[in-house]
Amino acid sequence: MPDNDIHVVFLGLGSNLGDRKKNIERACREIDKRIGRIISRSAFYVSDPEGFESENRFVNSVCELVTTLEAREVLRETQEIEKELGRTRKSPDGGYTDRIIDIDILMVDNRIIEESGLIIPHPRFHLRDFVLAPFAEISPETVHPVFAKTILQLKNELGNQYLCRTSKPYQSRR
Repeated sequence: MPDNDIHVVFLGLGSNLGDRKKNIERACREIDKRIGRIISRSAFYVSDPEGFESENRFVNSVCELVTTLEAREVLRETQEIEKELGRTRKSPDGGYTDRIIDIDILMVDNRIIEESGLIIPHPRFHLRDFVLAPFAEISPETVHPVFAKTILQLKNELGNQYLCRTSKPYQSRR
């Protein structure tokens, strides 16, 4: 049962098909309507696909929102938004594929959640510059609850691999 507490959630968004920036913008509008109020969002970053071959580069962004939804409800809503925006399936057989939109829950408060189908913080985001760079842009001092390091420390440890920033940070209309 929801506890009506306010939770701070960080989501990673990516797209490498169609109008990638518009796909992320549409996802953010739906997130803002259905999950919680977006309070900050990074610029767009461009990266090569990771874990599979494709001619299509990704556009990535991270947003921070406040919500009364619990983590499992956030997951359900993000998956529904992905489906409505045209994502036909998650990556088959553990492999990755091109996608119109991908929304990952990176962190919820400073919680560690390990449930069937839901692991928070996201188990690989600390290894991905395409997540750490935009995350560090909007919330460099947020502490990863498993590693007890700030997002900026994790980013600096990983190093700047291949990203380029392509726009100014998002400003919420609320």
